[in-house]
Amino acid sequence: MLKNHLTTDNLLTLPKVDANSVDDKLSEALASLNKKIIVLDDDPTGVQTVNNISVYTDSSVESIEQGLKEDNLMFFILTNSRGLTAEETTKYHREAAANIVQAANKLNQEFMIISRSDSTLRGHYPLETMVVKDTIESLDSDLKIDGEVILPFFKEGGRLTINNIHYVQYGGELVPAGETEFAKDRTFGYTKSHLGEWIEEKSNGKYTAEDTLYISLEQLRGLEYENITKQLLGVHDFNKVVVNAVDEIDVKIFTTCLVQAINAGKNFLFRTAAAFPKVIGGVRNKALLTREELITEETGNGGLVMIGSHVKKTTEQLEELKTLETIEFIELDSHLVLHPALFSKECRRVQDLTESLLQSGKNVAVYTQRERLDLGPDKKEEELKLSIAISDAVTGIVDKLQVRPNFLIAKGGITSSDIGTKGLKVKRATVAGQIRPGIPVWKTGDEAKYPGMAYVIFPGNVGTKTDLKEIVQLLSQKGE
Repeated sequence: MLKNHLTTDNLLTLPKVDANSVDDKLSEALASLNKKIIVLDDDPTGVQTVNNISVYTDSSVESIEQGLKEDNLMFFILTNSRGLTAEETTKYHREAAANIVQAANKLNQEFMIISRSDSTLRGHYPLETMVVKDTIESLDSDLKIDGEVILPFFKEGGRLTINNIHYVQYGGELVPAGETEFAKDRTFGYTKSHLGEWIEEKSNGKYTAEDTLYISLEQLRGLEYENITKQLLGVHDFNKVVVNAVDEIDVKIFTTCLVQAINAGKNFLFRTAAAFPKVIGGVRNKALLTREELITEETGNGGLVMIGSHVKKTTEQLEELKTLETIEFIELDSHLVLHPALFSKECRRVQDLTESLLQSGKNVAVYTQRERLDLGPDKKEEELKLSIAISDAVTGIVDKLQVRPNFLIAKGGITSSDIGTKGLKVKRATVAGQIRPGIPVWKTGDEAKYPGMAYVIFPGNVGTKTDLKEIVQLLSQKGE
C-alpha cells in the first residue's frame, strides 16, 4: 500500500466511548452558548446534514436580522462564492461581514461565523476567512479573533481526518486528499494532504504547519476535555486548529471543549465541512425524507434533473441514470460557450425541447458536456468565468420554464446554487432534511417561482453510483 494510504479497517482499532455521556456533556455545553451561529455557505450543499434550518440566499442586513430573530440557534447564508472570482468573493465577504456586525449590534446579539466549504478542500481559502476576520475586527475594536478551526470531516461523503491527514474514501480505501481528482481542481487545486501543510501551502507560508494546533483522535477518544479546552485557550494571533475526526462523536467531544473555551472568552472563526454546523447547531437526526413528504401535489408534468458538475462521481451517476427508460436525456453542448451566437441558439434548442417534454409528462435530464473546457495554463480566471456563463445558461432553462415540473433535482454545487437563487428566485428556504445521506432538500418559500416545491440539491462529489437513479425512481412513483 502507498505511503499514508489506509483502509477502513484502520478505524476498527479506535477506542469506543460512551455516546450517551458525550451527548449529555454536549447538550449541557450548547445550553450555555449565548451566540447565534451564522453559516456562510459557499454552495447550497452545506445543509446536507441539517433539517428545519433556514437558508437565506442574500446577506442583506434585513435577511441577517430575520435570521438573528429566529428561535433556532443557527441559520445559513448562501454565498455561492465557489462560483465567484477572488475579487468578487473578497467584495462579497467584506459586505456580508459588515452587515452581520451591523445587524448584531442593532439587536444586541452575540454571534459566531462558520465558513462552510468543500469537504475535499476546494474553495477560496484562506481568502474568505481572512476577509471576514479583518472586516469584523475593523468594525468592532473590542472583538479579536484568536484562532481558526479547520474541520473538513464529513462522514456521509467519506471525508475523514486521521493523524492530521485528510482522506477521501473510495470503497474500503482511504486516499489522501492531495492525491485525488479534487486536488487537481483547475481553480482550487492543492498538493498537500496533511492539513497543517495544506494551510501553509494555501496561505503561502503566512500560517505554518509547525504553529498549528492539532487535536488528535487519541485525545478525543481519551475524553481529554480539560486538556483540549486548555489548548484552545492558548490559541492566539489567528493561528489554526486542525481537528481530527472519523465519526460525528469526535466532533461532539471537540465541540464541548470548544464551547467551554468560547465561554471563557476565546473567539474563533471556522472553516469546516457540513458535519460541524450540525453538531454545534444542536440539530437532531431525522429520518430520510419520503416521496409523500416531498411531493404533496401532482402536477401531471414530468420531473426535471439538471446536471452541471463534472467530477467523476457525477459522470458515473449520470451513466447509471441513463439505464432508466422512463427519462429523456438532453445534452447541452457547453463548449459552444466559446462562440456566443451558436451557444445562444443551442440554449434555445434545449429550452424548447425541455419545455415540450415536461408538458407531455416525460421526465427530463439536461446535462452539460462531460469534458471540461481547458484553455491552457494560467487561464484559471478565464475558465471560471466561462463556467459561470455555462451555469447561467443551465439556470436560464429553469428561469424560462412555463410549466412547473413535478420535481426538480440539481446536480453540482454551483449549478444548484444558481438554479435556486436565479432560476427559482428563492430568498429564504427551509431545509426539509435529506433524501439520501448527504443530499439535502430545500422547501422553497412563498416568494419563489414555485412556492413550496421540494428542491433536491445533489452535491457533485457525494452519493453512491446509483443514488441519482434511485432518487429519480423514488420521485417518479405516483402516489397510491
